[in-house]
Amino acid sequence: MKTHVKALVVGGGAVGTGIAYHLAKAGWADVMLLERDELTSGSTWHAAGLLPLFNMGYATSHIHAYSVEFYKTLEAETGLNPGFSVVGNLRMAQTDDRMDEYALYAATAETVGIPHEWLTPAQIRERYPLVRTEDLKGAILHPTDGYINPADVTMAMAKGARQRGVTIERKWQVDGYEWAADHWKVTVTKMAERGGNLVPTEETAVIHAEHVVTATGNHAPRTARLLGIKTPAIVVEHQYIVTEPDPALVEWRAAGNPQHPVLRDADAKWYVREERGGWILGPYEQNAPARFPYGVPDSFRADLFPLDLERIEAEYMSFIHRIPSSENAGLKDDFNGPICYTPDGNPLVGPAPGLRNMWLAEGFSFGITAAGGTGHYLAQMMVEGEAEIDMASLDPKRFGSWVTTEYACRKNEEAYDHVFILHHPDEERPAARPLKTAPCYDRMKAAGAQFGCVNGWERPNYFVPGAEADFDLTSRSFRRGKWWQHAADEARAVRETAGLIDATAFAKHRISGPGAAGFLDWFTTNRLPKVGRINLTYALTEVGTTRTEYTIVRLAEDDFYLISAGAWEAYDEDYLYKAIADTEARFGRIDRQNVTGRTGVFALAGPNSRAILSELIRDAEPATALSNRRFPWLSQRDIELLMCPVNAIRVAYTGELGWELHHPMEMQNYLFDRLMEAGEAHGLRLVGARAQNWLRQEKSYRAFGTELGRDATPLEAGLDRFVDLSKDFLGKAAMQEIGIRSRCVTLLVDGPGDADPWGREALYAPDGSRVGRLTSGGYSVVFGKSIGMGYVRPDLAEPGTRLKVRMQRALWDAEIVEDSPHDPRQERLRVDG
Repeated sequence: MKTHVKALVVGGGAVGTGIAYHLAKAGWADVMLLERDELTSGSTWHAAGLLPLFNMGYATSHIHAYSVEFYKTLEAETGLNPGFSVVGNLRMAQTDDRMDEYALYAATAETVGIPHEWLTPAQIRERYPLVRTEDLKGAILHPTDGYINPADVTMAMAKGARQRGVTIERKWQVDGYEWAADHWKVTVTKMAERGGNLVPTEETAVIHAEHVVTATGNHAPRTARLLGIKTPAIVVEHQYIVTEPDPALVEWRAAGNPQHPVLRDADAKWYVREERGGWILGPYEQNAPARFPYGVPDSFRADLFPLDLERIEAEYMSFIHRIPSSENAGLKDDFNGPICYTPDGNPLVGPAPGLRNMWLAEGFSFGITAAGGTGHYLAQMMVEGEAEIDMASLDPKRFGSWVTTEYACRKNEEAYDHVFILHHPDEERPAARPLKTAPCYDRMKAAGAQFGCVNGWERPNYFVPGAEADFDLTSRSFRRGKWWQHAADEARAVRETAGLIDATAFAKHRISGPGAAGFLDWFTTNRLPKVGRINLTYALTEVGTTRTEYTIVRLAEDDFYLISAGAWEAYDEDYLYKAIADTEARFGRIDRQNVTGRTGVFALAGPNSRAILSELIRDAEPATALSNRRFPWLSQRDIELLMCPVNAIRVAYTGELGWELHHPMEMQNYLFDRLMEAGEAHGLRLVGARAQNWLRQEKSYRAFGTELGRDATPLEAGLDRFVDLSKDFLGKAAMQEIGIRSRCVTLLVDGPGDADPWGREALYAPDGSRVGRLTSGGYSVVFGKSIGMGYVRPDLAEPGTRLKVRMQRALWDAEIVEDSPHDPRQERLRVDG
């Protein structure tokens, strides 16, 4: 066995073999894959092999689409048939809401180039007469996907990997990882069969690998423990049953009819496909438990759990309702096996937190569908530095170190149960909440806050005045939900009087020391602010795309306060701290602190915000303390609001006169009460994140995770003014080499009267060609119509360009407008007083 390799892939399921194949295809000549048992012996062996293209996520849609097309090429390359039955995938809808969901998905699918067609109930009945349709509203059909044999596709990828030079070793278990300055030392033990069990022998080895990828499936908790990190990837039970032949189906096929597509009745929470004249039924029922939270027992190999058929009785009966002939088919086989989940249902793909050259590919609930695409895009990240699509939504660091085993179990069970729920774009899931709460949480709740969850923090989405509210499970919609009018009223308050926003979830870091200024000047694109001033800036990836957005506040010559998106706290921290460690010898000592949990933030904005603060500020010259002369736009001051010391920053994400009030967390309730008391006479209103999102689009403020990410540069995002090309900074040359492939624009949309874009829709030129996509969407209270931001071809980015946007299966007129269509000269932000 080799003991020195470029890359070691740990795990021989579909995901691991897909990664090994694509690393070799990408040009790495010395790749080895280890499997502790036999290839496919984890969840791969009992997977149903479905290849659903349906996905709401942009990155995941790309991954699934790549897999489906890639699998079709394997037989020609390897001579092994992966067993791909391209029968299509029919998603049926029992409700109008479900059809709305499919319409939003279809708009997203068009941005990726996934083909689809719509069927009426009559067309479904005509094509597939075994399916009962009188209670259906319609369906969406993907003609290019279907199902595949999981073992066969894994073996085909393994053979293709071997043909490209990959070494595959079976019956070797990893027992330790050690970082040795520039490579990993991986301790492995030979496993042997004894009495039907797989047990370690006395034969051990140490493999030296420059890079390691873990794709250990059900063993993810053990892998995390060996690496000294946390993981939310924990398995949940999944049952499916196989029927005896259905006489009606046998007759249908004997008459020369084609296979049925994979059938999904999402409202009944199951999928069905043909299997040798019978059916495979896979339900996603309630109360499926998480298992093995601390590791798979040594005795558990290609094993299954005891059945609990009563748990899926409702789904089985709805299957008989939908395909009545199935009642005549007895049960032939049934499975209850482990399938790995994460709290949001998406896998963990990317660099491991805190570690060098350690890559994770864990937590795949749809591993067969994702295996090929994950290998392709992860190989791009490892070999080229970044993938061609933004993979941040799958990054393992989207779950911070605060995630516990209990939290992961509860959320993973919820994710399983939610596979077939209506996935509204304004969905907020209730399990394991509330968990992280700012001191003002109870006050906000009493004021009618409906909360969202950001990095575990409870953050108000909007407020229902006059009544204490709880997690909102009823107002969700694919159109304008019940919350819409509340958000519109809040947005108007910010434009007309004043609004107070809880921004405590912001990620906040303190960077100081002799090397701090030199490091930050190299790490970010903009020039550093002077003491007492702030700037907006970006940290780039090594390949020149946008990695993080920061507001930098300079407190002293060598003391900086960095603010970034709350959802990406651990993600930003990991990149920042690794960069500091890499360059401290060059720049000098750099001290760093994550102060997110100790500092609360209120954003006060609107024409009356100065008047509200004036009632509270204590200063030797209170009449001028908040004036442009003493407190200009884009500056910072330490002020006192009655008895609360505040690090105040004159900036507003809403585009109005305003301040961010960073304060000691323990004084938050005191400050909240005083602000609300002072604001009562000035029309102050509590404002949630949804109104804020609309307001920032009226100012064309780009947001990280939507307009900003690792697939576009700041120049493509139209942020040239925040990029100082006169200095050297990380990723500068690569950014300039990329050039301008697309442009970020703001659009006003003449859409339907009951819906706004969500930021997932395709954009079309008048000739019908697809020219871009939206990344954000909402409603503008200033312009009285829908608004959106997104990327288009550079030649179409000029203001006044007319485009079309796909919403609810129709094309609607949209026009590109100048950046910051509301107050383009920033007069409202700079107003004196």
